[in-house]
Amino acid sequence: MDFACLWLGLLLPLVAALDFSYHHQEGMEAFLKSVAQNYSSITYLHSIGKSVKGRNLWVLVVGRFPKEHRVGIPEFKYVGNMHGDETVGRELLLHLIDYLVTSYGKDPEITNLINSTRIHIMPSMNPDGFEAVKKPDCFYSNGRENYNQYDLNRNFPDAFEYNNVSRQPETLAIMKWLKSETFVLSANLHGGALVASYPFDNGVQATGTLLSRSLTPDDDVFQHLAHTYASRNPNMTKGDQCKNKMNFPSGVTNGYSWYPLQGGMQDYNYIWAQCFEITLELSCCKYPREEKLPYFWNDNKASLIEYIKQVHLGVKGQVFDQNGNPLPNVIVEVEDRKHICPFRTNKFGEYYLLLLPGSYTINVTVPGHDPHLTKVVIPEKSQNFSALKKDFLLSFQGQVDSILVSNLSCPMIPLYKTLQSLSAATKPSLFLFLVTLLHIFFK
Repeated sequence: MDFACLWLGLLLPLVAALDFSYHHQEGMEAFLKSVAQNYSSITYLHSIGKSVKGRNLWVLVVGRFPKEHRVGIPEFKYVGNMHGDETVGRELLLHLIDYLVTSYGKDPEITNLINSTRIHIMPSMNPDGFEAVKKPDCFYSNGRENYNQYDLNRNFPDAFEYNNVSRQPETLAIMKWLKSETFVLSANLHGGALVASYPFDNGVQATGTLLSRSLTPDDDVFQHLAHTYASRNPNMTKGDQCKNKMNFPSGVTNGYSWYPLQGGMQDYNYIWAQCFEITLELSCCKYPREEKLPYFWNDNKASLIEYIKQVHLGVKGQVFDQNGNPLPNVIVEVEDRKHICPFRTNKFGEYYLLLLPGSYTINVTVPGHDPHLTKVVIPEKSQNFSALKKDFLLSFQGQVDSILVSNLSCPMIPLYKTLQSLSAATKPSLFLFLVTLLHIFFK
């Protein structure tokens, strides 16, 4: 560990220990502001927008360079309290913040994680809903929806069917936030079950719905991510700890296999923001008693940390032209796992591909030019808090044509329902469909 970081950790001020109780908006804000003030060298507090009632949607960023993106450092996020009456995730994220900042410079693992990752934590996406709960209940409370009575996890554009609902301020704030950062990995925290659920939540025949599942082109990675979290939670991994609920083998499920969901946030993240997101259901009771909170923290602490580390899976790098200038908006994808909305480089020419160990062929395509194919091998043991680094230097001069760039964003329509009208470059191949069926039959 860097001795400078060690000394910094010893010099960082102490904040009064966070208690295990429910923190309403005022108490949550006071804690976040205290952390931002006392740990200003590794944190940055900002609001990405406001709720219907005007409450701030706070995000605390933890990292060595918390205020801005740095090339090569992946962006990770946790989002809690999307449903206002599902409260455990909100408190766990506050305790995660406390644990991260107080461990920096003291715990080598946490110090390396913070130095190599920009971690965004939003404790509450639905503060109005949380404040609306007057009588906490294990199954349903008045504050599930936002102030306008919209379920925020049914409020996003959907890639499988039209979701003609009024976009809420909280949803629009998330969508804008996703455009402003290059998020690689994420999880949203819920309650009411004990399971790690992975995309897709909705689907069509091409994604396997005839067999009661809906699989992404990156199903192997998503299953790994879900198992990574569930396997370290002693109750979740049992799969049968909630009475009168489904049993989930190893505490993991495909979202559609559990129940189809239109307009969900995790599908939106994956399809339109290039961000791998899973849903974590953390408690059988949606709003448990405060005295249970320490037990939830003990059950989830290791999982929360280990899941963040997964942002360093696979391969990352930059794409340059022949003069060494970074190229934005270049398609960078693995052959045979093309996305319905192609993954592209950001404004710094960066790409991040979450991949498990193995051999892959990467297709790098500048719009209007021939593809550049390169074979890469992801080693069994990843580098210390870093994906494999692979840059691409193309025999191409100048920026991507501005006319082409203006049309690069995928429209927020049911892309999977309009496959026939899309170009061959964005169609999931017949091979992918057959692989999906084989995977389901022989799993």
